[in-house]
Amino acid sequence: MIALPVVGVSAVDLTLRSAELTPGQTLSRQVGVADALLESPHLDSPILQSPDARRYAPVGGYEKYRPDPDKERAPLKNAVPAGAEAVQDSRSSVKVHTRHGLLDTPLRELDVHHPLTRGLFTPLRGRLPQGPGEVMATAAFLEHSGLYVGSSVTPRGSKAPYRITGAYELPSELARDELLALPGTLLLPLDKALTAAGAPGLNVDDSFLVKVGGDGFTWNMVKEANAKGGLVRSRAVAEHPPADSAVPFYAQEPDQRFDRPGPDGGRITEKAVAATVVGLALLEVCLLAGPAFAVGARRSRRQLGLVGANGGDRRHIRAIVLSGGLVIGAVSAVLGCALGVGLTIGLRPLLEEKIGSRFGALDFRPLELLGIALLAVVTGLLAAFVPAVTASRQTVLASLTGRRGIRRANRILPLVGLLAIVAGAALALYGTRYRVSPTVVMGGSALAELGVVALTPVLVGLFGRLGRWLPLSPRLALRDAVRNRGRTAPAVAAVLAAVAGTVAVSTYQHSRDVQARHEYVAELPAGAGLLSANDNSAHKDVPTARETLTRTLPVAVRADVDRLSIGNPNCESYARDPGCGRVELIVPKEQRCPLYESEHGPADFPKEEVKKLRQDPRCAIPRRMGSSFDTIVADEKLLQVLEVTDPGSVAALKAGRPVAFDRRVVKDGKITLRLVTDPAAAQKAEAVHAELPGQDKVLAVHQAPEGTESWGVRVVLPPAAVKAAGIATAPVGAYFSLERAAGTEQRQRLDGEIDRTGADVRVSIERGYQEDSTIGMLALAVFAGLVTIGAAGIATGLAQADSEADLKTLAAVGAAPRVRRTLSGFQCGVVALMGVVLGSAAGILPAVGLRLTQEREQRSLLQRAVEMGYSTPDEPLYVPIAVPWDTLAGLLVLVPLGAAVLAALVTKSSGALARRAAG
Repeated sequence: MIALPVVGVSAVDLTLRSAELTPGQTLSRQVGVADALLESPHLDSPILQSPDARRYAPVGGYEKYRPDPDKERAPLKNAVPAGAEAVQDSRSSVKVHTRHGLLDTPLRELDVHHPLTRGLFTPLRGRLPQGPGEVMATAAFLEHSGLYVGSSVTPRGSKAPYRITGAYELPSELARDELLALPGTLLLPLDKALTAAGAPGLNVDDSFLVKVGGDGFTWNMVKEANAKGGLVRSRAVAEHPPADSAVPFYAQEPDQRFDRPGPDGGRITEKAVAATVVGLALLEVCLLAGPAFAVGARRSRRQLGLVGANGGDRRHIRAIVLSGGLVIGAVSAVLGCALGVGLTIGLRPLLEEKIGSRFGALDFRPLELLGIALLAVVTGLLAAFVPAVTASRQTVLASLTGRRGIRRANRILPLVGLLAIVAGAALALYGTRYRVSPTVVMGGSALAELGVVALTPVLVGLFGRLGRWLPLSPRLALRDAVRNRGRTAPAVAAVLAAVAGTVAVSTYQHSRDVQARHEYVAELPAGAGLLSANDNSAHKDVPTARETLTRTLPVAVRADVDRLSIGNPNCESYARDPGCGRVELIVPKEQRCPLYESEHGPADFPKEEVKKLRQDPRCAIPRRMGSSFDTIVADEKLLQVLEVTDPGSVAALKAGRPVAFDRRVVKDGKITLRLVTDPAAAQKAEAVHAELPGQDKVLAVHQAPEGTESWGVRVVLPPAAVKAAGIATAPVGAYFSLERAAGTEQRQRLDGEIDRTGADVRVSIERGYQEDSTIGMLALAVFAGLVTIGAAGIATGLAQADSEADLKTLAAVGAAPRVRRTLSGFQCGVVALMGVVLGSAAGILPAVGLRLTQEREQRSLLQRAVEMGYSTPDEPLYVPIAVPWDTLAGLLVLVPLGAAVLAALVTKSSGALARRAAG
């Protein structure tokens, strides 16, 4: 019992310490053995950065930054210091053909033979690539793709396959799919092949590993690289960071100085919950071990009585019992630490796979392990202390004859418990109302819980008053538990602590789940789905994918949709190729929101004006920010899938008339479509908030009734209207509804069929809000049940040790054998029920405190969003406190019932008859 938490705590300590990388280890995985990593922030201006390179901003701030589409960005290599050694690291991403179909895979080019790359990756098997046509693959890619070392892999669009010569892993990203080749052998040939085929080329992101020697890449060198547009992760700066006053980024962005990611990583509340669970587990050990030692002392009272009969005094009795606790604590400490360390070492590969990162090293902290071991020893001593004092106070005659004396109840402990409850509740309230600290809330809740533990003997006595309404057996069990509070109260308190922790965490998690369900925004009606091309170049795959969808899933209605197209249908929307273009839905100038028409957006308006404009319908923030398509070409079947039942809208589409769902785009019953054929001019106009250049097409539309739910679609154009306007279209996907829910096997079969066709499309089906995994809650419930049964079993064992003579007397006077089982079962069930009831009540306080803290935090964030113009003042804040009644019902009914049944089953139905003592 004592060794079990030691095993868990020591294993967790070693795992967390080993998984926590030192700054040097982190940098080695990022920059290899180089002095720094030079990256591109994708800004065409000088930048300022924080010393850790996690945050940066253009000089002058983002509000004044305006990218120039005509300005060619300077090569990143210009930011490399003169005379420094540099190795280029290029990255991109493309879909590659696998055994199962297509897999979106990052591609990388790096001189893997260069010494500076040592530490960036770990070769596993095979060999490094030696030249063109060869790549290495991560172990995760090989697992997901079904390929192996020695097989061939072909990126989509490539003219030739590549041979996989070896496998490797990224120590901090074990689950990452990646292909690695030598410089110039993968990305450049693939980019040329895609461009020759009329498809968009690759977007390549370059970085450089830099070695300067001497003192390394100093902070002054970092600022020089920033002036040339480079972002730097420097080993020297990480080891010796500059003072805040020497960081220009903090001078320009003063809020960033105090907005640094702390060691908690933004998960203070979750860590407070975890700390509470661990603390309650330790409390349970102490509370359970005490009665367990009492059972041992009670069963050996005759031997202790013989010690007194042979001249031993109370000191000897106490020393014997305390020595037992010391020995058991020491043995538990050694075994627990050894097992914890051994489990961590043995399960290291599984643990690393679970967290997705390799340990830096097995980081043994002797002082921490020693502290855990000492905690076990102290726990053993504390658990044996009360039984030792109780055993020493018994007279020799009482010990030898098995008689029990009468002890007076402690009148000070209940008063201390009541004061602790009041103080803990006040502290938790202070944490939610004033300081807004989860740590303070959890501290107050823990103090209040300890107060309830101290009040347990009194509360057990109050439960005894219910006995008058119970049948004989449970009444006897309850009366026995109340009369022997010294053994009942610790067991009840242990159950209370376990159940309180479970109720606190489950209530907190269930409340968050209710809030998430309320905030969930469905993309489509329940059971509807969308098939869409991943990019413009995949429009040729869409017809085949549509037929595969209908053939594989139980489709009730399928509405094929197209997009408006100008020029080359393979072009990206914002490409600079003169052959590319796009069609824009124009909002009339007087119907546009002023907040987004100014140069700097809401920042150009006073706060009061922003609040006022947020009430303007033109600036209303829709709950659904938009579907995959803003303006689409479809027939009336689309309205059937989207569950739009307005007869006028359906009739308009059938008659070849467009339907508009957004009133802001309609003026005098018409909409304007602008054909933008000059992408470069369009980008320049967008940069200065000017009107887009292009030819306008004005179409008469039917305005859907206000409040009609269109699921993000703003305008639906029938094919006839688009053809009459002289605008080309290209297949883009299909909306569909299902006759019945698609099962897992059907979805897998669909994905497999699409993979086999090579179609670059995705399929999503609206399933509604899906709750988070309940495995954690189930584990907590099982843990609480086991602790409850264990505590109740210990209390039952102690009760049987105390009432052995009574049970023998019952057998002697002819009581049925089942009486012994029945009484034992009810004794165990009574203890479990009392603990569950008290624990359920005590566990609500920390959950309520944490939710109130989150409410104040979210209210503050909402207020800030309103002041910045990103939200409306009347936007409701919903942070509920929801009790998981199903979990409570299970704890209140199933756990005591299970404890009672188990105790009855393991109890012998017959015992030895008592003999009359010799005269």
